[in-house]
Amino acid sequence: MLVAFNKPFNVLCQFTDASVPPRRTLAEFGLPQNVYAAGRLDYDSEGLLLLTDDGALAHELTDPRHKEAKTYWVQVEGAPGEEQLARLRAGVMLNDGVTLPAQVRLLASPPALWSRDPPVRFRKTVPDAWLELIIREGRNRQVRRMTAAVGLPTLRLVRVAIGKHSLDGLQPGQWQQP
Repeated sequence: MLVAFNKPFNVLCQFTDASVPPRRTLAEFGLPQNVYAAGRLDYDSEGLLLLTDDGALAHELTDPRHKEAKTYWVQVEGAPGEEQLARLRAGVMLNDGVTLPAQVRLLASPPALWSRDPPVRFRKTVPDAWLELIIREGRNRQVRRMTAAVGLPTLRLVRVAIGKHSLDGLQPGQWQQP
């Protein structure tokens, strides 16, 4: 079984949380029994999370050797210049090594997304922009670290696709079996 889930902002990619006070988890969304996340999506990130009860499928979706493309819409602080985009396309030096090259493009307008609670803080004096970023790795907080490394801190991060699987109109907290 495969489940596509639109993970809301500030929800853990697990079914329990031992922290005090406990954080929101996948347990509150009525997901099928015995599925688990195939990969991760940070607590403060939103969007597509695939869950499965099939270990071989989970391995296929997450093993770096398969280099499954992950597509993100990223709201960044600042106005991206061509040099910054070129650095992302070439691969960025992070503290754990150079990333694989990313596909990146500046979106002409903000994507049509649900509102976030709490919303991203708006500042009149600081511009922001939206990028579409496609990577084929899955390092810890990789997209956030990549954009920060080129001088464009991430304000909002939404994963919209993993390989052939996409959000396909799911709203935060909704799931379906593709």
